Amino acid sequence: MSLLSKLFGKSEPPAPEPVEHAGFAITPCPEKAAGGFRIGALIEKDGNRHHMIRADVIADDQDATEASLRKARQMIDEQGDRLF
Repeated sequence: MSLLSKLFGKSEPPAPEPVEHAGFAITPCPEKAAGGFRIGALIEKDGNRHHMIRADVIADDQDATEASLRKARQMIDEQGDRLF
């Protein structure tokens, strides 16, 4: 264990890689909330950005990441470029 990790504790996990869907880039970014993680993602296309956040709270961070991707894909399929 390095000296810095001993002093400051665990380091942050690496940021998730963007996933492509219908020409949009989706970066899942669930937010820590009471009782788990809130669904959230950054949706980008052609320099436009939309930060999606939902009220749903999921206990496990991996499940929240998967749910964030699923919800972002649904929004893209329903709204397309109107999202921006």
